[in-house]
Amino acid sequence: MTWFSPGNAAGHTGLSLDTLRYYEREGLIGPVRRDAGGRRRYSEGDLAWLDVLMCLRRSGMGITDLRRFVGVLRDGAPESTEPVTMLRLHRNRLVEDIEHIQAALCVIDDKIAHYAGRLGDLEPDLIPQPRGT
Repeated sequence: MTWFSPGNAAGHTGLSLDTLRYYEREGLIGPVRRDAGGRRRYSEGDLAWLDVLMCLRRSGMGITDLRRFVGVLRDGAPESTEPVTMLRLHRNRLVEDIEHIQAALCVIDDKIAHYAGRLGDLEPDLIPQPRGT
C-alpha cells in the first residue's frame, strides 16, 4: 500500500495542510494512520475519500451536512437508505441551482449583446446572440 505524508496528500488533493487537519478534527476523514514517529500517513483510500469530500464541498454542501453524511455512513446500517436520500436531495438542489445559473447566463448574454451592439466596438462573432427566455 502507498502512504502519503500530509504534504504529499495536500499536493495530490489541492487542499492545504490546515484543511486536511480541519477535516480530520471535524471527523470528515480518519482516523488517519500515524507512523512510528507519530506523523500522519494518508492512504490511497483517504485521498479518494478526500476527492469525494472536495466534490461535495465544491457543489455547495456545507460542513454541517458533510458531518451528517459522514456520520450516517459510519454509524448507519449497511442497508440504510439515508446516504442515498441525502445525495439525491443535494443533487436536486444542484439541478435547481444550474437552472437558475443558466437563466442568469441568458440574461447576461442578452445584456452583453445589447450593450456591445450599441457601442459597436465588438466584432459580431464576439457578441453573444440573444436567446429568447
